[in-house]
Amino acid sequence: MSFEAWTIFALFWVVFVTTPGPNAVNCISNGMSLPLPKAMLGVLAILTQAGAFLILSALGVTALIAASPTGFFIAKLIGAGFLIYVGVRGWINAGQPAPAAERPARHVYLHALAVATINPKSVAGYLAAFSQFVQPDVPIWQQMAVIVPTALTVTTLSYTGFTLLGALMGKAALGAVFNTWVRRVMATCFIIYGILLGTSTTPAGKT
Repeated sequence: MSFEAWTIFALFWVVFVTTPGPNAVNCISNGMSLPLPKAMLGVLAILTQAGAFLILSALGVTALIAASPTGFFIAKLIGAGFLIYVGVRGWINAGQPAPAAERPARHVYLHALAVATINPKSVAGYLAAFSQFVQPDVPIWQQMAVIVPTALTVTTLSYTGFTLLGALMGKAALGAVFNTWVRRVMATCFIIYGILLGTSTTPAGKT
């Protein structure tokens, strides 16, 4: 993966994991209600889910590339469409209150794992992201050696930040993170990414 492609992927992933959603709410709530070491179990659960989804997404994209270049291109368009959908939905929902729920301490890890796994953005977003950034003419695992550490590092920093935010600011953190205009800026980023990547004729980073 070229440095340019890595930069584009890294910037996308920053937007992907910092956009407020169920994982962010869970981390902030854990930080507010639990001792920090126990609250960090929620971040560990998200990393568990992220690692599994990264591998599964890579295998899925590899299969598409091997089976049909046309199938890969169609998946790329679907992925771009999903990113635009996430952005539009985020813009529409930006003014709505952020959902919150109690997080029993003994269920921190499993609850966070369940929240991350059933989150629609996670389920479809990983494949959407990979269909945009993976280069078909470069061995997938060579690219994964760069993508996985980048994605997991950014994910760790993001959700650790949300957890610390909850610990330091309490309920005020939810108001700050879920400010209407902050959410709309993030939503706009998804829409722009979807349009630019969906209208490109080759995977991002390929020259």
